[in-house]
Amino acid sequence: MNYDRIYNFSAGPAMMPEPVLEEIRDEMLNYQGSGMCVMEMSHRAPVFEKIAKEAEQDLRDLMGIPDNYKVLFIQGGATLQFSMIPMNLMKNGKAVYIETGAWSKKAIAEAKKVGEVIVAASSKDKNYSYVPDCSDLDIPEDADYVYICENETIHGSTYPVLPNTKGHVLVSDQSSMFLSKPCNVSDYGMIYAGVQKNVGPAGMVIVIIREDLIRDDLDNLPIYLQYKTHADNDSMYNTPNCWAIYCCGKVFKYLKKIGGLTEMQRRNEEKAKIFYDFLDSSKMFRGTVAKKDRSLMNVPFVTDSAELDAEVVKATKAAGYDNLKGHRSVGGLRASIYNAMPKEGVQALVDFLKKFEQEHK
Repeated sequence: MNYDRIYNFSAGPAMMPEPVLEEIRDEMLNYQGSGMCVMEMSHRAPVFEKIAKEAEQDLRDLMGIPDNYKVLFIQGGATLQFSMIPMNLMKNGKAVYIETGAWSKKAIAEAKKVGEVIVAASSKDKNYSYVPDCSDLDIPEDADYVYICENETIHGSTYPVLPNTKGHVLVSDQSSMFLSKPCNVSDYGMIYAGVQKNVGPAGMVIVIIREDLIRDDLDNLPIYLQYKTHADNDSMYNTPNCWAIYCCGKVFKYLKKIGGLTEMQRRNEEKAKIFYDFLDSSKMFRGTVAKKDRSLMNVPFVTDSAELDAEVVKATKAAGYDNLKGHRSVGGLRASIYNAMPKEGVQALVDFLKKFEQEHK
């Protein structure tokens, strides 16, 4: 059943899989005989402890997370990590950042408040429409880590290959591509993702961090801002975002059931191909990202004028395709086609845009 649901192309909070929403609906008033909703439960209750432990284990199974990595569920979303990362990982007070769009730019600004930031590569010269070559970066020996936003939600670029960090720790913001394809966790020192784009409701970030990066010498850092606090307390130092953990756990089980991240990648590539093939053949619409760096998740595109862009947004919304307006900082149009967006939704939107183009020649 679709309950008159529209196709929601929002960049986040975004669509969740319908089978997951139906399960959540069925358990809303009485979770598995507990007599209460998960939103009402104590985070110390055995029933919720089981939910949290299963969520972590299912995520470990999905991603093949090695035993020497901690999985943390932290409130504050991805933006708080812009500060927590340099606060926790800058031992020498120096880090390398790659600037590929709005979110890496914000991370750079926050890190500069903590220590020295070296922007080793940037695509600002072409309005963040590509990912710079990161095969031979100038990385100081004493740099504590190399930071990337692996998929830029606003500008729609993604890394075709990871940077050569020359032995330095790689930190990646995967918020808008998390669980969209297989990931070799060992390639990273830390991965983090705000969950509201591809996994669950807003208000939480998942941090996957190698244990040797968790420090115990940060006595002057507020206790909640230390990864050690969350690692030592199994993400239960204070009341966590219980609802988000529960919803994410449901999505992890759903992903395992459909065939895991290999199957998810196949579906995402199939969906993205439908959209990009249309953009490449259209005379009215065009993509804004270099082909080799195009995101599977976020597809920014434009017409020849802001007025026509606005007309397209209005027409698509009226037809049941919502949230296609580009981010306020860049304008244009953007379709976010995360894991939960079905192929039928992408095809329906493409068919509508083809018809729109035909009628507006």
